[in-house]
Amino acid sequence: MNDSFIKAEAYSPAGITSFFEILDEQIDGTPKKDPLQIGARGGGFVIEKGVLTRAFVKESERSKIDITINGKNSPEAETTKEVVRTLTKKAEQNYMVKIEHEIEVPIESGFGTSGAGALSTALVMNEVLGLGLTYNELGRVAHIAEIKCKTGLGTVGPIMLGGCILTIEGGAPGFNLIDRIPLSPNYKIISIHFGKIPTKSIITNHKNKLKINKWGNMALNDILREPNIENFMISSKKFADKIGLMTENVSRAIKLMESAGAIGATQNMIGESVHSVVDENSAEKVTKALKKIGKNIIVTNIDIKGARLI
Repeated sequence: MNDSFIKAEAYSPAGITSFFEILDEQIDGTPKKDPLQIGARGGGFVIEKGVLTRAFVKESERSKIDITINGKNSPEAETTKEVVRTLTKKAEQNYMVKIEHEIEVPIESGFGTSGAGALSTALVMNEVLGLGLTYNELGRVAHIAEIKCKTGLGTVGPIMLGGCILTIEGGAPGFNLIDRIPLSPNYKIISIHFGKIPTKSIITNHKNKLKINKWGNMALNDILREPNIENFMISSKKFADKIGLMTENVSRAIKLMESAGAIGATQNMIGESVHSVVDENSAEKVTKALKKIGKNIIVTNIDIKGARLI
């Protein structure tokens, strides 16, 4: 790489959503227009596997953005592109920008990769352009990019914090209200991935939205009445069952994980993937059970640091 490029590197953990409720309308049913107010209530896990992002930036006569994902040119990475455009506008100068994402988890499968990519891009762009924005300000840029590109609703806030997350009020960082359930460091997240379900196709369907909001609201209230990990997983599984996105692979994996000793298991929102919370003593048994039905198994710890520069 040419030495005249300024470089920076950041890491964002991935985020698994276990249940959610879409908040894109006012009380009277009219659509919210401010992307800072649009978001989701819900809950899930921030995991140690995620997205490593590098930026290479230099001044140029014309603006140019190149993005690669795991070494391949990815012009379809619209959410990342939106973050780059927003932040280069603030710098009031044309730049040649190269963004490299290394993604350790499946894409479009309920691991929050677009949010993690957007947030880590915001961190590196702020660094190389010397913009001096705060963490919440960068989170808002990433959140707005997700809303505009319809790749997510409420992933950015949780991955800024880490842990087992409860988003009690939705919206962009600084507007939302996020809490977490304290967990023992002995817990691991074990996931299995079967296929993609693009978020956009689900969250833009009115019928899906009504079901998601009814059962998502119920799940959050049930968990807040008894905020422990067992109840979190039971309520999340009930949500997944009621909204009707479970495939045969998903329900089979849930049953296998639970019978092998997982504390609980449920579907990733939104993807043909399953995640379970497992005590480290049962991790080997759960992983072995999953090997009977698939190869795309991820074993990881819960991240409690959030996204950061490296």
